[in-house]
Amino acid sequence: MNKVITLEVSLEPADNSRLASLCGPYDDNIKQLERRLGVEINHRNHQFSVVGQPHTATAAIDILKRLYVETAPVKGNFVDLEPEQVHLAIKESGVLEQNIESSIPYGKEINIKTKKGVIKPRTPNQAQYIANMVTHDITFGIGPAGTGKTYLAVAAAVDALERQEIRRILLTRPAVEAGEKLGFLPGDLSQKVDPYLRPLYDALFEMLGFERVEKLIERNVIEVAPLAYMRGRTLNDAFIILDESQNTTVEQMKMFLTRIGFNSRAVITGDVTQIDLPRNAKSGLRHAIEVLADVNEISFNFFQADDVVRHPVVARIVQAYDAWEAEDARARKQAEERRRQEREAALNAAPPSEEKQP
Repeated sequence: MNKVITLEVSLEPADNSRLASLCGPYDDNIKQLERRLGVEINHRNHQFSVVGQPHTATAAIDILKRLYVETAPVKGNFVDLEPEQVHLAIKESGVLEQNIESSIPYGKEINIKTKKGVIKPRTPNQAQYIANMVTHDITFGIGPAGTGKTYLAVAAAVDALERQEIRRILLTRPAVEAGEKLGFLPGDLSQKVDPYLRPLYDALFEMLGFERVEKLIERNVIEVAPLAYMRGRTLNDAFIILDESQNTTVEQMKMFLTRIGFNSRAVITGDVTQIDLPRNAKSGLRHAIEVLADVNEISFNFFQADDVVRHPVVARIVQAYDAWEAEDARARKQAEERRRQEREAALNAAPPSEEKQP
């Protein structure tokens, strides 16, 4: 187990206005530091204590000192510290978020109460997934149906909203037809698109209740929209979930990932075995796995059939399809090898062509 230490610092000169600017409204700036660095920060007046691993606790102290300097009055006017400044200070500190050990061990409740009780991870992969959503800017959840990818992402978004770590939740998914043509259905654009977004609504209704979700949607605190509506936007102070990302194109995935602003987190969920794109289109999720594997601020979480938490038969269905696909790929490879050998044999058996005599 990694060592945990407590460091203390007194921010001077003492000034209540500068202290208020440092902490932010409702201690938002302090909460951002805690979440991003995996530490606990307590303070009484200008005395601050930081609890965490040595490298993160030391970095938090240095960042607090630096940010306090930035609150110094300019020409007699006090400066309000913005979330963007906190974000940049963390980036410039050199602390690698992927080395932060999760503060949410397997089996511990994440304190989100719903009508069905408290949501908690049921498998080690789910626990790591939750931890990564807390400590990373962008988290990918990739795996078969029933592994809790979308449900836990919505739970984390609701938790962040309740803790006032973010100011809004944005849920989106590509409107791709799963083998069925729906354009002829009656209704306006909203009525045509809503069925695609229904799983996201269902998760929200279960966690917050129908009436509260409706009120938050009316106030634009929660926004549910098709992926096409994301183009041209920059999303700050938000928790953004892209569901069914296997049905994005490479261009759509790049567009979505570049929408993320300051103090925002994004979770991208998908199942690469259920792609509904045209055969000549490459999945943006598959491409992102290849391109972004070495980006430090991004985590990839891969779920297996063992992580399925629906009816037990679902896990067996997933395993059966996996086995069939593996056998099918092996058979196709063997057939291709036989064809190659037959072509070589035919070439070797052909008599040499005779040159024409003059």
